[in-house]
Amino acid sequence: MKAKLAVLISGSGSNLQAIIDAVATGGLDAQIAAVVSNREKAYGLERARQAGIPGRYFPLKPYRDAQRSRAEYDADLAALVSEYAPDWVVLAGWMHIFSEEFLRCFPNRVVNLHPALPGQFPGAHAIDDALAAFGRGEIDHTGVMVHLVPDVRVDEGPVLAQEAVPIRPGDTHETLAERIHAVEHRLLVETLRKLIG
Repeated sequence: MKAKLAVLISGSGSNLQAIIDAVATGGLDAQIAAVVSNREKAYGLERARQAGIPGRYFPLKPYRDAQRSRAEYDADLAALVSEYAPDWVVLAGWMHIFSEEFLRCFPNRVVNLHPALPGQFPGAHAIDDALAAFGRGEIDHTGVMVHLVPDVRVDEGPVLAQEAVPIRPGDTHETLAERIHAVEHRLLVETLRKLIG
């Protein structure tokens, strides 16, 4: 049986595409059971459609508008993801922080990708934070990590893989992000391959 993946995205889905390509070429012995996005216009949903993968749009805003809690959203999202019975839930550019209501449904099976090394630059602005630290002379590299998400801490958890990415003089957000993404695409697929066995 191929391992079943549910991939959660919020944006363009370039890491999703890396997984799609690896599955298509036999480099990853898995099936992408579903792609879920919290943003309707996320290009990752189009990538899923083109690959014949079920795509689901599940926004937070209606919950906020109805004064419903984040825990309710997470519980309902977990129920939606559970419909696909994934072996692994892969956060590939998913921009929400999960509560226990989601995480308890997939214990030690939620995998996150973050554009920084362990213990550095948590949160949504990791690349800009690394560039700022470089500008202050504090670091000469940043990196990428893949880790499990056991609890509600942001960008923390058992590290599955990490790789340094040098920062070069004159780097902009775009040039550094491009090098980071290249590492992300490879490291995420390699890590999933090891997890799946």
